[in-house]
Amino acid sequence: MKNILCYGDSNTYGFNPSNALRYEKKQRWTGVLADILGSRYSVFEEGCNNRTMYFDNPAGPMQSGCRFFKECLKKYDTVDFVVLGLGINDTQFGYGADESTFQKGLQALISDVRTSFKDARILVLGPSVIKRNILNSFFAQMFDENSIEKSKTICDIYKKVADNEGCFFLNLNTIVQTSDIDGLHYDIEEHKKIASAVAGYIKD
Repeated sequence: MKNILCYGDSNTYGFNPSNALRYEKKQRWTGVLADILGSRYSVFEEGCNNRTMYFDNPAGPMQSGCRFFKECLKKYDTVDFVVLGLGINDTQFGYGADESTFQKGLQALISDVRTSFKDARILVLGPSVIKRNILNSFFAQMFDENSIEKSKTICDIYKKVADNEGCFFLNLNTIVQTSDIDGLHYDIEEHKKIASAVAGYIKD
């Protein structure tokens, strides 16, 4: 049995943009991934709505990605593969993120993985660029024009960090796009594509 840890934000959690509920397990990409991988793998779902990567989130410690990650890792005796899907919430206008935000945050997460599970392989997910229709959605109270522009820079930063740290990297912009409903989250068909792509990095 190989253990796969998926640590991320609302898109790892499985936020449904059409009703703000959670997709069922067989609909969200982590659950689809478990079905694809089969019985030889165990997929640990550690997504959380509104989870930042670098910044401490006023919503609480669980929403603060770097701070909570160490506690999350303690829950598991063995992890063979880690999928990291964070960063887009750091573009919220209340944080003032810059390039170093995404670099330092990702490096901290990778370091924590290797401290706890030194032989675990790591896949970094580069988040999809936020669509402009977010400005007409509920999430306009968190994201603005600058957020959209910052979201366009994250993948290049992550790719450099992943290459330097010997991690896999998947630019989600190459396989999926965010929903026309809120510009931030994924429809069901996109979750299937993410699961299929991630499985390709994991499955023997």
